[in-house]
Amino acid sequence: IISDIFLAGVNTSVITLIWAMTELIRNPRVMEKVQEEIRKTLGDKKERITEDDLNKLNYFKLVVKETFRLHPAAPLLLPRETLSQVKIQGYDIPAKTQMMINIYSIARDPKLWKNPDEFNPDRFLESSIDCRGLNFELLPFGSGRRICPGMSMGIATVELGLLNLLYFFDWGLPEGKTVKDIDMEEAGAIVIGKKVTLELVPLLHN
Repeated sequence: IISDIFLAGVNTSVITLIWAMTELIRNPRVMEKVQEEIRKTLGDKKERITEDDLNKLNYFKLVVKETFRLHPAAPLLLPRETLSQVKIQGYDIPAKTQMMINIYSIARDPKLWKNPDEFNPDRFLESSIDCRGLNFELLPFGSGRRICPGMSMGIATVELGLLNLLYFFDWGLPEGKTVKDIDMEEAGAIVIGKKVTLELVPLLHN
C-alpha cells in the first residue's frame, strides 16, 4: 500500500511539474517575475535547495497553486459511494450510488474565477483560497476524510522540483519554435497529463 501511494504521488507530481513548466514558458512575464523573486530571495550562491527555502517565497507558491487549479492531475478525484439515500439540492440520490467530483470544471467555473482559462497566479495575491481541501473552489487533492493521503508529499515534491528548475536554470524553446507551437492537448483517463511531450532548452544560470 505504501509503495502504491508513493508511486501515485510521484506520477501525479511529475505531471504537475510538466504543466507548470508549460504554463511558465507560455507566460514569460510570470516566468520572469517568479525567477526574480526566487533569485533575489535566495541569492546566487546556493548549491542546494532545501524545504526551508520554500517558506521564504510568496509568488512562487502562487504559481504552484495556479498550476494545481488549471491542471489538476486527477480531475475527477477518486469515486465516492453514498452509504444511504440522500437529497442534495433537490435531487434524490439512492444508496450505493457512485459519485464523481469534477474538480476540473469547478476550477474553471467563470462564476467562481475571473478569466478561468487564463494562467494568472496574481489572482491569488488578495485571496485566502488554498489548495489543501478547505476551499471548495480549489480541490486538487479532494477534501474531508477522503482527502488524498499523499497531499503533503505531493505538494512538497512539486514545489521542490519546480524551485530547483527555476533557480538553477533559465529556460527557452528549441530553435525555430515559439509558444504558439506548444500543444496543450490533454490525455489520460483517471490521471490527465500532457499528450505531446514538452521540449525545452535549459541554460545553466550563472
